[in-house]
Amino acid sequence: MSDAFRLDPARTAILSMDCQSAIVSIYTKNDQNAFLERAASVLNHARAADMTVIHVKVGFRPGLPEVSPHNKLFGAIKTSPQHQKIFEEPLGTIHPTLAPTETEIIITKHRVSAFTGTDLAMILRANHLDTLVLFGIATSGVVLSTLLEASDSDLRLVVIKDCCADLDTDLHNALIERLFPSRAIVLSAADFLKL
Repeated sequence: MSDAFRLDPARTAILSMDCQSAIVSIYTKNDQNAFLERAASVLNHARAADMTVIHVKVGFRPGLPEVSPHNKLFGAIKTSPQHQKIFEEPLGTIHPTLAPTETEIIITKHRVSAFTGTDLAMILRANHLDTLVLFGIATSGVVLSTLLEASDSDLRLVVIKDCCADLDTDLHNALIERLFPSRAIVLSAADFLKL
């Protein structure tokens, strides 16, 4: 990490993305308690530093009118009542360990990126936030898509690598080690706590 890199809490938002109960249990089977402990420590550190905390979750209206049958990923969810339950209460609730406080922002998205079809960009502009700290599930889904869109919007980016998870370990590692460093500062949870 560059010595010149600093986080200004007043201009930084931390995005906890797709950390819903069912998603956490599916993607972190072998490491769930450790994952949740790391992610909670990151959120608590951000709160203590007065950073803006934003929770992003996947959700749909009954019947999934937001989903086109042409969308390969979400179209499969639309045709499967079993998969839809993952995004409904109580499974679709943000995991209790990472639950938002009353004053924290919750954004419900209907696509992979936290930006597409949401008011995230407006919230960032309205609050003069130009730096994002990202973590969530999956590394190759919401983290990748949000990072690429944020990078193209000239936002400063940090990714908390051990608070991201993916079912494909090789792909996760390739993104964390090869792609993300070209667009973001990549830190462990422990490194973030030292900032």
